[in-house]
Amino acid sequence: MSMDSIGTIRPININEEMRGSFLDYAMSVIVARALPDARDGLKPVHRRILFAMYDMGIRSNSQYKKSARIVGEVLGKYHPHGDVAVYDSMARMAQTFSLRYPLVDGQGNFGSVDGDSPAAMRYTEARLAKLAEELLVDIDMNTVDFVDNYDGTQQEPSVLPARLPNMLLNGASGIAVGMATNIPPHNLRELAAAISYLIDNYELMDEVTVDDLMHFVKAPDFPTGAAVVVEDELKEAYATGRGRCVVRAKAHIEQGRADRQRIVITEIPYQISKVSIIERIVSLVREDRLTAISDLRDESDRQGMRLVIELKAGAQPKKVLNQLYKYTQLQSTYSIQMLALVNGEPKTLSLKRFLQIYIDHRFEVISRRSQFELDKRRGRAHILEGLLKALSSLDAIIQTIRSADDVDTARTNLMTLFGLSEAQSNAILEMQLRRLAALEQMKLQSEFNEVMTRIAYLEDLLATPPKILALIREDLTDLAETFGDDRRTEVVYGVNTQFAESDLVREEEVVVLLSRFGYIKRVPSNAYRAQRRGGKGVMGMTGKDDDGVVQIVSSISLDTLLFFTDKGKVYSEKAYNIPEGQRAGKGTHVQSILALTGDEHITAILPVSSFGEGGAVVMATQLGRIKRVNLGDFAEVRPSGLIAISLEDNDRLISAKTTNGDQHVILVTEDGQSIRFHEDEVRVMGRGAAGVNSIRLVDRDTVVGMDVVGDEHSHIVIITRNGYGKRTAVDEYRIQGRFGLGTRTLSRNEKTGPVVSMCCINPKDDILFITRENIVLRTKLDEIRETGRNTQGVKVMDLAGGDYIIGVAVMDGSVEVPEMSEMSEDGVSLNGDGPYEEAVS
Repeated sequence: MSMDSIGTIRPININEEMRGSFLDYAMSVIVARALPDARDGLKPVHRRILFAMYDMGIRSNSQYKKSARIVGEVLGKYHPHGDVAVYDSMARMAQTFSLRYPLVDGQGNFGSVDGDSPAAMRYTEARLAKLAEELLVDIDMNTVDFVDNYDGTQQEPSVLPARLPNMLLNGASGIAVGMATNIPPHNLRELAAAISYLIDNYELMDEVTVDDLMHFVKAPDFPTGAAVVVEDELKEAYATGRGRCVVRAKAHIEQGRADRQRIVITEIPYQISKVSIIERIVSLVREDRLTAISDLRDESDRQGMRLVIELKAGAQPKKVLNQLYKYTQLQSTYSIQMLALVNGEPKTLSLKRFLQIYIDHRFEVISRRSQFELDKRRGRAHILEGLLKALSSLDAIIQTIRSADDVDTARTNLMTLFGLSEAQSNAILEMQLRRLAALEQMKLQSEFNEVMTRIAYLEDLLATPPKILALIREDLTDLAETFGDDRRTEVVYGVNTQFAESDLVREEEVVVLLSRFGYIKRVPSNAYRAQRRGGKGVMGMTGKDDDGVVQIVSSISLDTLLFFTDKGKVYSEKAYNIPEGQRAGKGTHVQSILALTGDEHITAILPVSSFGEGGAVVMATQLGRIKRVNLGDFAEVRPSGLIAISLEDNDRLISAKTTNGDQHVILVTEDGQSIRFHEDEVRVMGRGAAGVNSIRLVDRDTVVGMDVVGDEHSHIVIITRNGYGKRTAVDEYRIQGRFGLGTRTLSRNEKTGPVVSMCCINPKDDILFITRENIVLRTKLDEIRETGRNTQGVKVMDLAGGDYIIGVAVMDGSVEVPEMSEMSEDGVSLNGDGPYEEAVS
C-alpha cells in the first residue's frame, strides 16, 4: 500500500499533544462537571435535572414521577454520562441531611444520615420542591441564555434565573483537576438580610467589610444542626474564601439509674456518619482510652437522633464529653474553599463577592425579563390601538373589507386607507363579530389603558437601576418570609477547640515513601492508580538523578511509625508528623525528623495503631538471624532511639514485621531458597538480644525478604530484580523447623536476576512496584500468573534499559482507586514494606 492511499499524515510533538489534551480534559472537568456556577450555585448535572423536571411539568403541586423516568429524560436530552451519576445527584438534592433547603421532593428511600444508599431509581419517585421552582421562575421570559445540548437537538439553559441565592444557601462540594470546592450552606433569612444590607449600601459597597456582613451571616447553617464555633479562621474564610470552622455535636447530660449519668447526642456535625462515630467510640473503649463508658446505644428514630452513652458510676460527664470531642468526630473541622465559576473561570470568592454576584445576576435577570415583557406589551398595545381605531371607523372598515376580492386585498386596502400596520390589519381581519358590541369595545379600551400603564412602569424600571435593586430586595424579603426558618446550627463563641495535635489531624490512609538518599514524605494512599501487569507506571518521587524510592509503607495518619535501621536500632514517630508531599515531590530528609547517625539507614517501617493489643515484632537480618520481641517493648521509644537487636559487625537488619503470637514466618534468600516455620520456633527475647539462626545459607547467599503469614493470605509473591514475578499458594510452602536449608522457591537465572522481595498476599490485594528510576506501578494480583514453587515466573513490569526493581508493597485492592485527575478522599489500605536497596544492588 502506498503512502498516498492512507490519507494525510501530520507529525505532532507528543509532549504538546499530551499537554493540550490534558488541559482540554481539565477544563472540561472544571467547567462542565465539578464546579458550580457562582450565579445559581448549580453544577451542570443539577441544573439539567431541575430543568428536565420543569420541562416535564413535574411541579411541586403535581404528581410524583418515577425517578427512573426523570433520569432517562436527563440522560437522553442533556447529560451524556452514566445514570448512576444523575440519580445520585438527584437523590442528594432530595436528602434533608445533605441540603439545607432540598430542591427535590422525594418519595421513597433516598438514603439516610447513617450512610445508607438510596433505593434503586425504579422504586423511588420525585418532583420539584416548591423552593426549587423559585430557581426556575421566569425562565421562559428570555431571562437567561440557552445553549445547544450535547447533540444539538435540544436547548438547555446555561444558568438558571435563581430568584434565591442558592450558591450560599445550599453550598456545594466538588473535586476538579488541581482544585476543589467546599462551600458551606447558610440560613436564608441571614442571607436575605445581608443582601438587603448590600443593596441599601450599593453606592458604598466597597466600604462594606466582612465584619459588617457577619452581623447578618453569623456562620454556616448545616442541615444536620450541631454547633459551629466562630473563630478568626471563619472570619478569614468569609474574607478570603479559604479557611475552616470547627463543628461540634450537640449533647446534653441526663440522670440515669442510681448515681450513674448518661450523655445524649442529638445532633452531629455535617457530613459525618453516625455509624462511624459509634464505631470510633467502641474502638476507643476497647483500647482503654475511654474508661468511663459502660454502654452505648443508638435510640434514633423518626423523631430524631438520639445516641446514648451510659457512664460508669462516679464518672465525670463533662470530662468524658471533652474526651469524646477530642478523640472522635463529634468535633470536626469543616474546611471551607469557596471556589466557583465566574464567567466560565474558577475563582475563589469571598462572602461579599458571592453576594455581589447574586445581586448582579438578579439585576440582569430582572432587566431581561422587563425588556421581554416590555416588547410583548408594546406589541399588544400596537394591536389594541389598531382595533380601537377600527372600531372608531367601523362602517368604513366593514365596507373596505366587503369590497375586497380576497383577504390579501382587504389587508392591503386597510393598510393604505387607514394607516394601519400589517399586524393591526391581520388583527382586524381576525376579530370576531362579538367584539363589535359596546361592552367589548369598553373592555378593549380598558385593556389598552392597562397595557400602557404597564409599559410606562417597565420603561421607568429599566431606566432606573435603584428600582431594580429595590425589586431584588423585595423579592428576597418575600422568599425569606415564605421559605425562611430558624437557624439549625447553633453559633457559639469563645469555646476552646484546641486539643492535642493528634486530635486535630484528619484520620486518613496514607503512604510513607523513603528514598535511597534518605528523603521521606507522606502522601494520600489514593495517589497511585491501578494498571495492568506489564505497564509502565507513574513517577513516584523526584530528586537526584541517582536517587530512588526504597521503602513504601501504608498507615493511618494517626498511627505510630516504628523505624528499624540496618544498625539494629528502632526510632518512633507519628505518621502525621511525617511532612506531607506531592506524589512526585522530593520529600524531607529523614535526619530532620529522626536522630539517625550518618551511616545509619532505615530498612523497615512498621505502622502501629495500638501497643496495647499484644503481639510481637519479628526481625530478620541479612545473614539469617531472626528475633522476636514483644510489641509493647517499643511503646516508649526515646528520641535518640532504642536497640532492637544486637548485630555482628558484618550483619544488618533487613526486615521487621508484627505478629499476633500464633503465625508462621517465611524467609526468602537472594538465590531463591525459602523456609517456613512457626514463630514459636523463635522465643520472645529482650531488646538487647542478638536473636537465633533462621535459615542455613550456602555460598554467600543472603536473606532478602521476610514476611508473616496471616489467615487472610492465600499466596506468596516473589519479585526479582529484572521485573519477573510469580505467585504461589501458601500451602505449597511446607512447614519446617528453624535453621534448615529450606526449599527452592524460584528458579533463578540470568533473565530473572536475583530475588529482591517477597510478600504474603490475599486475593483482593494489589501490588505496588518501585524501580531505581523512580517509576511506580500498581497491578492487581490476578494479573500475575499463579505458578508452582520452583519456577521463574512471568514478566510483571517492563523496565527501561539499566532500570531495575528495588521496592515492593502490598495494597488493599477492595477499594477502587480513582485516576490521578479525579483524586478524592476515599483512599486505599496498604500493607507491607519494601526491601532496603543494598539487598538488590
